[in-house]
Amino acid sequence: ERAQHYPKELSGGQIQRAAIARALVNNPRIILADEPTGNLDSKNSKSIIDLFRKIRDELGTTVVVVTHDVDIARQADRIIELKDGVIV
Repeated sequence: ERAQHYPKELSGGQIQRAAIARALVNNPRIILADEPTGNLDSKNSKSIIDLFRKIRDELGTTVVVVTHDVDIARQADRIIELKDGVIV
């Protein structure tokens, strides 16, 4: 439905989903996502995290999410915390 629209005409969630789709084109074994929900409301943030879970479960792709959002981090299977540049 939005395939012919320019990025400025898309919502934040649509832009994030398009970026994830581009990342999946070559069937990567790992996706590195830097603040993928940073500019999204809670509904779209949940949608993106649910999409990452689906990618992990159905494609076997490892998804590494970097975030400052504690609520997003809590949804991860594993959390690695950095403080002052050191893993704690």
